[in-house]
Amino acid sequence: MLIIVFMLVGCLSGFFLFRKNTLPSSREHDQIQRKLSVIIPARNEEYNLSHLLQSLKSQSVAPFEIIVVDDFSEDGTREVAESYGVKVVTNSSLPEGWTGKSWAVWNGVSHASGDVFAFLDADIRLAPNAIASLLQARERTMGVLSVVPFHHTEKLYEKLAMILNLLGLFAFTSVFERKNPRKGLYGSCIIALKEDYERINGHESVKSEVLDDLFLGSKFMDAGIPVTNYIGYGMVSFRMYPQGIHSVIEGFSKGAVLSTSTLSPRTIILVAIWVIGLLASETALIFVNTSWALPLLAGYLLYMAQIFYLNKYVGVFGLLIPVLHFISSLFFIFIMLYSFYQVFVIGHVKWKGRHVRVGGMRNR
Repeated sequence: MLIIVFMLVGCLSGFFLFRKNTLPSSREHDQIQRKLSVIIPARNEEYNLSHLLQSLKSQSVAPFEIIVVDDFSEDGTREVAESYGVKVVTNSSLPEGWTGKSWAVWNGVSHASGDVFAFLDADIRLAPNAIASLLQARERTMGVLSVVPFHHTEKLYEKLAMILNLLGLFAFTSVFERKNPRKGLYGSCIIALKEDYERINGHESVKSEVLDDLFLGSKFMDAGIPVTNYIGYGMVSFRMYPQGIHSVIEGFSKGAVLSTSTLSPRTIILVAIWVIGLLASETALIFVNTSWALPLLAGYLLYMAQIFYLNKYVGVFGLLIPVLHFISSLFFIFIMLYSFYQVFVIGHVKWKGRHVRVGGMRNR
């Protein structure tokens, strides 16, 4: 009975953390008369970039300008961008003390002339009314906003990230993050007024941070500018790492440990309770011949039902991984251990061929 109660509390903590704060769809009579500059840092994004640029060209409200910052790509990133007729900026050499993405975004901003900035990762894909909806949401919130995209997966190795995606959603929808003075942004999709961005000195204020988006949110909060995070279900999506399992490991491990640094302690406690309950339920096979087997199996099925419900707003993960969710949990444990090793043992993380020291200084 105690086992069942513990896992039930774990599941309930997941529902308490999750808030269905989806991005509201635009209303045609509320069009915003602002000039939007879309800034896209791109390093070896030949595959992803075409999807994003095509979706930007199909918007009900067209951006004023689209700027792609070619960050020393070794593939056809530049050619893809030029084929869509957007402004292409060649990034300059990375200065000491800057991380790659922040420097690319900063260079993109220097070429922007709009009064609203949209910072989009190259793997983002937008519904036809997404830009209009983002602009209207920014006017309502009167601050800066970000969107946690819906994760489209295709190959089995991409689906391994299911638990990591669920935990990421918890971190950005938790009720305890609403008034967190260190509230972070989700870096794949951020919308901010130019004047607000300049007020905090933009990405230069977080130039040395591996997770620039989280600390950028803290800078806005410090300046008294509200930060609002939405769920992108039906509006903003991405396919994160189609290049192979190595890119999945590299992408998630660079921030798995560091991403907890700005969260409210109460969010961390509830996430921990959810994870412990999940992992406990997944020991059912180990205790198959004991009196613990049935309670653990009940907990396993309970978590499985919750995961199926949450996945509706998180991403496409098929049937196999939610049913066998212990596989994704094992992948989560591996990512956390590898991230811990990078941060606390070797002192740097790797992303797209660059080694970045934790705390910001480049290794090479």
